[in-house]
Amino acid sequence: MRPTLLLLACCFGLASCNSIAYRPSDTVQAGYHVIWSYPGPIIPQDIYTAATAGRLGGIILFGENVNDNLPAQIDALQQTYKKSKNYPGFPLLILTDQEGGEVNRLPGGPTQSAKEIGQSSDPATAAANAGSTVANVFSEYSVNGDLAPVLGVYRQEGDFLDEFERSYGNTSQLVSTCVGPFISAMQSKGVLATAKHFPGLGAAARGANTDVEPVTLNLTLDEIRGVDEVPYKTAIGAGVKMVMPSWAVYPALDSKYPSGLSKRWIQQELRGRLGFRGVTISDAIEAGSLAAFGGTAERTILASSAGMDIILAAARNTTQGSDAVNAIVAGLKNGRLDRRAFQESTKRIVDLRRSLNGRH
Repeated sequence: MRPTLLLLACCFGLASCNSIAYRPSDTVQAGYHVIWSYPGPIIPQDIYTAATAGRLGGIILFGENVNDNLPAQIDALQQTYKKSKNYPGFPLLILTDQEGGEVNRLPGGPTQSAKEIGQSSDPATAAANAGSTVANVFSEYSVNGDLAPVLGVYRQEGDFLDEFERSYGNTSQLVSTCVGPFISAMQSKGVLATAKHFPGLGAAARGANTDVEPVTLNLTLDEIRGVDEVPYKTAIGAGVKMVMPSWAVYPALDSKYPSGLSKRWIQQELRGRLGFRGVTISDAIEAGSLAAFGGTAERTILASSAGMDIILAAARNTTQGSDAVNAIVAGLKNGRLDRRAFQESTKRIVDLRRSLNGRH
């Protein structure tokens, strides 16, 4: 191990260190907290440059990024990162949405939608098979994390989650029956799973899309805890590595901030009440539902200070990812971000990415 990497390893408990205390620069640490995106079929030079500079936590893939040459591109990006002086000993996160049915970014399945899995004769086995399929597909494309499964318990036929069959069912029990096996099957093969969108979008009406506009779900706290959060208990029990909070507002606990910007939802409910110890990752930070909360920089600060570990810069331009990193660095410098909380958050990300060693 090179001296620089040994010192960095000491900082995060990767190795024993008896001498000099070292911590990566704020910029390099901030880079761990941001997932970038890019347009078109070719990974642009800006992404490679960011990886070399330690400003890149990983990338999210969309349909427009997928082509036969994608695995080679991802491998080249990982190798570029590995050869840089800022390589910490673990790979970049390579994420996408592979829910099944109509919501697949990569070819190869699962062909069944979440709803079809829930309606099958043996939902648990069907869900486990789908999780295994995702892991196999991801292995072919060098992808190591799935922004799935959806844990929402849909309320009405054709509503926001049911329209594209993204929910396993309309009861907490059925959704819970599916999410545990899906998560376990996928993660047992080295692919990270993400439970989304906490505390749940099952009550969202058709067209109530947080990507486009603000959404408020006026549910009682009893209903949220008794219906929507139940599958999260199963997911956490199954060891899910990441949770994605929703951009909807749930006035039962916080009438001002969406779940993903809310300390009450992230720290009090998800981490405190439900005991989640893994990594939180935002939904797309450019979402239209956040229009009242400023641009990329301000949203990044609000989300990070609320307890969001990873910011998903999904607008498919590299400027957005860079802006998010700069915002975190500035927040640490001007005191808007608590440094101790930031270090704890960084350690969670480091532990997550260390678990990917051997799966580049």
